[in-house]
Amino acid sequence: MDDKRAESRMNFLADAGWAGAKLEILAADASFRSYYRVRANELRSILMDAPPPEEDVRPFVAVARYLAQLGFSAPRILAEDERRGFLLLEDLGDDTYTRVFAAGGDQEALYDIAVDTLVHLHELSSAKTAPPEIPPYDMETLLAEAMLFVDWYMPAVGAPVSDTVRKAYEAAWRTAFAGVAEKRETLVLRDYHVDNLMWLPDRAGTARCGLLDFQDALIGTRAYDLMSLIEDARLDIPHERSDRLIRRYLAACGDVHESELRRDIAVLGAGRHAKVIGIFTRLCNRDGKAQYLKHIPRVWRLLERDLGHSALAPCARWFTEHVPAELRVTPKPAEAVHDR
Repeated sequence: MDDKRAESRMNFLADAGWAGAKLEILAADASFRSYYRVRANELRSILMDAPPPEEDVRPFVAVARYLAQLGFSAPRILAEDERRGFLLLEDLGDDTYTRVFAAGGDQEALYDIAVDTLVHLHELSSAKTAPPEIPPYDMETLLAEAMLFVDWYMPAVGAPVSDTVRKAYEAAWRTAFAGVAEKRETLVLRDYHVDNLMWLPDRAGTARCGLLDFQDALIGTRAYDLMSLIEDARLDIPHERSDRLIRRYLAACGDVHESELRRDIAVLGAGRHAKVIGIFTRLCNRDGKAQYLKHIPRVWRLLERDLGHSALAPCARWFTEHVPAELRVTPKPAEAVHDR
């Protein structure tokens, strides 16, 4: 299968006018996608390999073209093969925010540009202007994400999951999500954090912030991507910085009420963190990607902080009753659990 897929990659490149190009593996992510840098003489591009049926490149194409239409720095699509799951993309370089930070870059300035980019996106995008195939971030989607916690994390740590427990969990989240599930304010990129932002200093304004990994975009509330930026599952962000970025966003958006924005950030953050704890557990126990487990203690801290908001009182009570402190741990890989 791997040999056939490799042959398909090279055939796609040849059809796109890149015959004989050299491929360098860049990364695989938490999905089935993988990425390659393609070199042909002085030319460079990025190959996305998204094998069907596990992956579908069409959402990426739709969102990338929409973002480019609005003037944002999403990778241009140079060639595409939706049936076989290949895209040839503009190469935005290697300078993710994460790498720039590690090299001593100005974190405050880059975070400011990331927030300004969100402000600009929220000014320009809406349910009316976005591609019609982009679905809403509705109650059922939010609940399905939150349920990953009970589906994957709780069994991994030995927490009982009866039908009664599941129903109580869902009911608590329905109450919490009621204020955000019907909002159709903007395009929500959903994974807006430093690993997916590129520093492009040769461009102007918010175009200096390159955008990656947006194929799961939905139409929803403006609070989500700001939350994703300041409550990062992979990076500790000081509270003072998070608060400053919220205030920067508010100052730029005269029509946003602070208490409502902060409530939405807490609610969406708690839902995201519950989802991520479930996903990271699944990535380990289903897909053999144990490296994600190291982030779970941080995500638990973020979840516990957000559960302190009054809008999440039903969820906080459920967690206190069904996942007490001794169960808020890093799960052991499935092999280790089976060996006990």
